[in-house]
Amino acid sequence: MRLIISFAALFASVLLLQISSGGVGPLDALTGLNAGFSPGDVGFLGSMHFVGFFLGCWWAPRLMGNVGHSRAYAVFTSMGVIGLAGHILIVDPIAWGLLRIGTGICVAGCYTVVESWLQAKVTNESRGRAMGLYRVVDMGGSLTAQLMIGALASLETYIAYNLLTILCCASLLPLALTRVPQPEIPSAPRLRPHLAWEMSPLAVAGVLVAALSGAAFRMVGPIYGQEVGLAASQIGLFLAAFVAGGAIAQYPAGWLADKFDRRWVLIWLSVASVVSCAVTVAASGTGTVGVMAAAAFFGFTTFPVFSVAASHAHDFATSDERIELSAALMFFYATGAIAAPWFTSRLIDTFGPSALFYFISLGHIALIVFGLSRMRVRETREDKTAYVYAPRTSFTIGRLLGRERDK
Repeated sequence: MRLIISFAALFASVLLLQISSGGVGPLDALTGLNAGFSPGDVGFLGSMHFVGFFLGCWWAPRLMGNVGHSRAYAVFTSMGVIGLAGHILIVDPIAWGLLRIGTGICVAGCYTVVESWLQAKVTNESRGRAMGLYRVVDMGGSLTAQLMIGALASLETYIAYNLLTILCCASLLPLALTRVPQPEIPSAPRLRPHLAWEMSPLAVAGVLVAALSGAAFRMVGPIYGQEVGLAASQIGLFLAAFVAGGAIAQYPAGWLADKFDRRWVLIWLSVASVVSCAVTVAASGTGTVGVMAAAAFFGFTTFPVFSVAASHAHDFATSDERIELSAALMFFYATGAIAAPWFTSRLIDTFGPSALFYFISLGHIALIVFGLSRMRVRETREDKTAYVYAPRTSFTIGRLLGRERDK
């Protein structure tokens, strides 16, 4: 209980931010489609979010160094508020894309501030419990955001976006009012993408495929849901089923990754992902329950790919390299996430909704082939690091996860 109270302000800010930011993507998709946006336009919005995310990850440590944690958080929150509030002033895909850059910067920047603050305050004794709570709050906020979509979609557009704007503003209050002293400013991790490739080309491929699966589904999934007959009020449940399936998968995936060769775990996850893509396409005509169950199965098979790939890369890293390696893997994830929503939305526009899962399947088939080929190049490490569920939040997440991997 003392731990919860100690970090209550940080966790409250994360929860409110996650609900606000997690709701804007599906709401943009549903509102944009009703306003006449094409699927390609909706995918463009998702890609612009990740452009902002990448910029925020790079900028946040530097801004904290100039103005401190609290002021940096206020700057990023204000960018998110501007991005959300601007939606009701003009309905245009290009304008909304620019606004989504602002919300993407907000998400990455705010998470960087919170994670830097957590890193400075946790001790070796409290780190495991603090990170467990952090993951629960983050995942709980994401699930809540998806479940809210049905209610938001039934409201007037300006009311829905105003509610998300209020939540984004409210995320500033707990952190701004906390009496806990600000920590010292951490140095920004060097961004060396080649480090990830040097450690494990297979891990880089796995991270890119994870970005393809996750970013495409979360940003373009509402288009697929509408195309297969889901009502606007059901889209949130559809996305929540994906997140819930991914959350449930973390324990068995972690157990397998710690017990067996992680390359085989990654390969079999991709095999299961191809199966789940086929099941999802086949379930499109089975009614609401079938579609929801297929989304949960898809999340169960695809969600752990990033964490397994990251754990495999860290098996070859030293303690001093972990922070920069985590940043490099996040760089590749952000790169894949920028491209995936726009490209898959264009495929849906041209070939229909099933094209989303056909393309994701191709990505996982390529990962299977590449994984098998890499197994012939070198042996894996026998002395593994501990499997860690790695949130895709900022380039600085490696600071929090480094000690967990060294256990």
